[in-house]
Amino acid sequence: MNLPLRKLGIAPNAWTVNQEIADITRPSETPQPVILTTATKQVRVDLAKTAILVIDMQNDFCHPDGWLSHIGVDVTPARQPIKPLQNLLPILRQANIPVIWLNWGNRPDLMNISANLLHVYNPTGEGIGLCDRLPVNGAEVLMEGSWAAAVVDELEQLPQDIKVSKYRMSGFWDTPLDSILRNLGRTTILFAGVNADQCVMATLQDANFLGYDCILVEDCTATTSPEYCWQATIYNVNQCFGFVTDSQAIKKVLGDGK
Repeated sequence: MNLPLRKLGIAPNAWTVNQEIADITRPSETPQPVILTTATKQVRVDLAKTAILVIDMQNDFCHPDGWLSHIGVDVTPARQPIKPLQNLLPILRQANIPVIWLNWGNRPDLMNISANLLHVYNPTGEGIGLCDRLPVNGAEVLMEGSWAAAVVDELEQLPQDIKVSKYRMSGFWDTPLDSILRNLGRTTILFAGVNADQCVMATLQDANFLGYDCILVEDCTATTSPEYCWQATIYNVNQCFGFVTDSQAIKKVLGDGK
C-alpha cells in the first residue's frame, strides 16, 4: 500500500514526506533563459531564478507630505520610478517573477535602532526623526504599520507579492530576505526603488557579497541625492557589483517591449 506524500516547505525548496519516506531531492524548475541587454554586456538570465526587489518606495521618501519633504528634500526625483514600475511589475508577475517589497519598518520602541541611525537626518536631536510624528498628519516616521512607512498609493501591492521590513540601509542585515530568496530558489535579483546610492546600493552590495547576481533597473531607480551620487552608483554597479539595464529591455525579452 502506497501512503500519500505530503509537501513540507516552500517550492522549490520543499520535501515530500510520509510515515516511511522523506524525499529531499527538490525537483528542478524548468529553466527560462533569455538574453537581456545591459549597459556593458548581453546577459543570459534565467527568469525561473529571478526576482525583483522594490526598495523604499514609501510615503516618507516619495510623498510630498512625507518625512524627506518635511526636512526640506525635493522628493520629485524619488517619484520618477513610479510610472516605469507601474508598467513593469504586472509584466513580471505574469512571468512568475516574484515581486518583493523591501521597506523601512521600525519597531515603535526603536529597541533595535542605534544612536548612529537616529543621527541620520536628525543630527541635533531636535528635529523629526525615526518614529516621531510628522506635523502635517501625525504619521510616525518609518514606523511599521504607519502611513509614513506605507508604499505610495500609485504602486499596487498584490496578495502574492512578498513584503519584507528592514531597519538598516541594507535589506539583508538582520532580516529574513536571504532566507526567502533561497527558499524561492532565486539567485538573480533585479533592483528598483530609492535611494539608489543609499538603501538600494547597500542592499545590492550585500546581495553581491552573498553570491547573488545583481541587475539594477535604471529607470525604476532614483535618488534625491546630488547627481554625482547617481553617477557614482551607476559606475560602481557596472564596475564592481553587477549590471545595469532598464525596464524597456526587460519588457522586450518578456515579449512586451515596443
